[in-house]
Amino acid sequence: MSPPVALLDLDGTLIDTRPGIVACMRRTMVDLGHGLEPGEDLNWMIGPPMEQTMGALLARWGDSRAAEAVTIYRRHYVETGLYDATVYPGIAAALAEFAARGWTLFVATAKRTRYARPILEHFGLAGYFHTIYGSEDGPVLDTKPVMLAHILSEQRFSPARAVMIGDRHYDIDGARANGLRSIGAAWGYGEADELRLADAIADSPGDLPALAGGLLGLAV
Repeated sequence: MSPPVALLDLDGTLIDTRPGIVACMRRTMVDLGHGLEPGEDLNWMIGPPMEQTMGALLARWGDSRAAEAVTIYRRHYVETGLYDATVYPGIAAALAEFAARGWTLFVATAKRTRYARPILEHFGLAGYFHTIYGSEDGPVLDTKPVMLAHILSEQRFSPARAVMIGDRHYDIDGARANGLRSIGAAWGYGEADELRLADAIADSPGDLPALAGGLLGLAV
């Protein structure tokens, strides 16, 4: 029998990338002549495709420069935001336990691959993953249903042997669209009601291996 598979989101699941993302979002808005309130909660901006996020944010000012905003944001992100992040406590140990139990691990993130890979390498997590999947310019593979379908097609594992782990409803929606079980990461950026359709919810990273094994009917 093929080994079980876990696909993990990056932002809000493996790594708290919020500081770098939010700081670069704010700088981008200033560059475009807009100001955000200092205490405004921008968690909703982390997870969707960047073009979608920028379009929604700029709409409040009637500004249609979403493509320009994305270009400015990505320049700031490479310069100052890429490594302004921290690994969630317990993630490395959870990944090590998955590996010890014989799981094959993949990253499935809407973040561009050219950013995801160096971030995971910088924080010492890349070695746990068989392949790091992110979105590409075009945009290509920007949504989780499309990305997970691509991974299934390319890697040829059975959906019945796989679990998607993420902190936003995009992850859960993508899993459901492709016949995968799903686990909501409660420590991430999503609201509690976003994860209500997940097959299970993990309160901490340490819960993940046992929860994932239970969903697939594996001995734990």
